[in-house]
Amino acid sequence: MKLRNIATLFCTCIIFGACQPQPLDEIRTSLDYCHGQVERTLLELKSRESGIDYTLMPRNIADTVCMWHLRKATKEEWCAGFWPGVLWYDYEHTGDPAIREEAEKFTASLEFLSHTPAYDHDLGFLIFCSYGNGYRLTNNPAYKQVILDTADTLATLFNPAVGALLSWPRHVKDYGGHNVIMDNMINLEMLFWAAKNGGGQHLCDIAVSHADKTMKNHFRSDFTSYHVAVYDTLTGERINALTHQGYADESLWARGQAWAIYGFTVVYRETKNEKYLDFVQQVTDAYLSRLPEDAIPYWDFDDPRIPQAPRDASAACVVASALAELHTYLPTEKGTYYKEMALKMLQSLGSDTYRAEEAKPSFLLHSTGNLPAGSEIDASIIYADYYYIEALLRWQKLLMDN
Repeated sequence: MKLRNIATLFCTCIIFGACQPQPLDEIRTSLDYCHGQVERTLLELKSRESGIDYTLMPRNIADTVCMWHLRKATKEEWCAGFWPGVLWYDYEHTGDPAIREEAEKFTASLEFLSHTPAYDHDLGFLIFCSYGNGYRLTNNPAYKQVILDTADTLATLFNPAVGALLSWPRHVKDYGGHNVIMDNMINLEMLFWAAKNGGGQHLCDIAVSHADKTMKNHFRSDFTSYHVAVYDTLTGERINALTHQGYADESLWARGQAWAIYGFTVVYRETKNEKYLDFVQQVTDAYLSRLPEDAIPYWDFDDPRIPQAPRDASAACVVASALAELHTYLPTEKGTYYKEMALKMLQSLGSDTYRAEEAKPSFLLHSTGNLPAGSEIDASIIYADYYYIEALLRWQKLLMDN
């Protein structure tokens, strides 16, 4: 069955009140589509003049081209962990030893980060998406050590006076203090994991402190989020709140809110503190209430050009994955609502509008990276693909377990 027919299945489920995800065979069809695109990407990389350079990672495909733009895996390239993560997820789906071998080779290119001083907060994206998934699937003890060492490195960015991890050391002077961006919520998962796997309780304490500081200072009264909060490095008081990638300081940048939904869902999972579950519902509701009809957000909910403004499929992928987990903590009407909304997101992402299909080797189209900087606008972006395949695998597991 063509993926475009998934929309019919989704609508049937919702109209007749079944509240069920895609049938298991359709989830697998979607994952098979992703596998085909992974193989296309690998073929593209192998066909380049020098063959595969395992230190070069797919990053984006502009709307006017059809081949991946590659970036060197350096401490500055925050997206370098997503392609290895995609490969690990594809291996999880297929069990293909050739995919595992490629995942291992790309993952190995990031080992240097475990013994390199922290450049910024993105070590969780870099290492937990790659080595984290690799360890989960292989139990390779060398992978575990890389994660533990990198968690210790990430912890060096923690300022006890502030109670939060520094996001961009290079921008302290630019922002006038200890800057924290919402994206940093995703990197806490590695700290929680490390604390439970030999890294020490202090790593969990850092993660909880960071979450509490973010919960207190990163949100407006309506539970919409600022992208950046800036703190006095000595007193820990918030001295500014602004945006870096959104439309305006007081606007709602879609992916920032998505990071918050995903991150606070993880914090609840790891702590089981009800205050986080209550809070993440408020943050989620603020996001869901402003979505357009197809449930794929515009890059910023307050861009005055809407409906001509670009979409951000990557934000939808992050939220669809987060809701696969969050709804399981809410065996109520709210949980059912979150499930239905996640399915609507996957319905749209699986449509001809958002799938790359034959046009490009990526999974998806129409993501927006950093519009104010003129970067990755209406493009295929690797982290959209990462969270898309993660969302599909999470829904597959839910179907298999129920």
